[in-house]
Amino acid sequence: MRNANVLGISRGTPIQGGATASPAMQVPDSAPTTMDRKFARLALRLANSPPIALVLWDGQELAPAGKSPVARLRLNTRAALYGMLRNPELHFGDAYSTGQIDIEGDFLEALEAVYRAIHARESDRYASALRWLRSYRQKNNTILKARENIHHHYDISTDFYRLWLDQAGMQYTCAYYPAENLTLEQAQIAKMNHVARKLMLKPGETVVEAGSGWGGLALHLARRFGVRVRSYNISGEQVKFARQRLKQTEVAGLVEYVEDDYRNISGEYDAFVSVGMLEHVGPDHYREMGRVIDRCLKPQGRGLVHSIGRNRQQQMNAWIERRIFPGAHPPTLREMMQIFEPSELSVLDVENLRLHYSRTLTAWLDRFEANLDAVRSMYDEAFARAWRLYLVGSIAAFNVGALQLFQVVFTRATNNNLPCSRMHIYRDHP
Repeated sequence: MRNANVLGISRGTPIQGGATASPAMQVPDSAPTTMDRKFARLALRLANSPPIALVLWDGQELAPAGKSPVARLRLNTRAALYGMLRNPELHFGDAYSTGQIDIEGDFLEALEAVYRAIHARESDRYASALRWLRSYRQKNNTILKARENIHHHYDISTDFYRLWLDQAGMQYTCAYYPAENLTLEQAQIAKMNHVARKLMLKPGETVVEAGSGWGGLALHLARRFGVRVRSYNISGEQVKFARQRLKQTEVAGLVEYVEDDYRNISGEYDAFVSVGMLEHVGPDHYREMGRVIDRCLKPQGRGLVHSIGRNRQQQMNAWIERRIFPGAHPPTLREMMQIFEPSELSVLDVENLRLHYSRTLTAWLDRFEANLDAVRSMYDEAFARAWRLYLVGSIAAFNVGALQLFQVVFTRATNNNLPCSRMHIYRDHP
């Protein structure tokens, strides 16, 4: 069994429910002092007094005045309280993962309430300080650093992701729900078809993919649309899986999985596609990515970039970056334009699939919870709690608009071979 050190979370002694405790939990804390209670109330005020009650480690409950709590946040240790005051983004996640914090009530509703409250006070000094701390975290996703970051997240275990992703394609990106009654598998197929239609793919054309995941998109494009795909990925675990699966298909001659960085793409192609990879690139490398696209795209070539994004520029949540997605940065549309403008690539279409990602994450969470015992047996309780927080927190972020999902279609400025409407995108759903 692997443990929470996969995420860099400190281990201690087991606590009730199998979670992993910090050393502070080995001996029960003394009763809260007057100062502890003052700091607990301060913690609520700093979060703009969301409708959440704080329950201290001796059972005392503190709630914002005049508000009916939608949930209770139970602080099981004094260290959890003071950690949240020092660095709330990082220490809340670690404390929840290790069992020093529990949520009583609807987890999603609680996180949405906190996110809304914090968003409502983004202009004050405390929020400004948080943004300064975020901006101070530098990201330099060199080829070596990018490989380390991808290894941290994607090379954990394919068997782990197989427990809760769609069974057909292992798509770890936002699905597309053009109809209400679609399953996760159907919505992921709809997403891939949506991407292909936006790219106006024709049989016999060539496609280069930056970031292949477990290879599902490349395989689908070859099967359904008859194109040849060269797909780049620096996750050895994912490339190995994709190549093994490719051998068992009828399109093995149409798809090539290359274990290499997108910056080393060679050749010329009719289409460039990147789904769920830009988050790992970092704004300092967007111009470089644009040069790669400019180098590899044919005169009438088309491209699509699909990425988690934001309405306003800011850094990734500190806990998500430290424990889940090192080096990640969801860009604004303005930031994304650094890819296109310097290389004179013309944006044709922008679509925001924010609520589609919320629904996708909800499907993932349902499957994750259904396979919780298997996750615990692979790793441990702290790992399981961390990934539950990651999934629920992501749903909340998309629901309240803290995160967006952008699909941007582009081509060369001189390409006049373009349709006069978007009819080609929305035909034949899903």
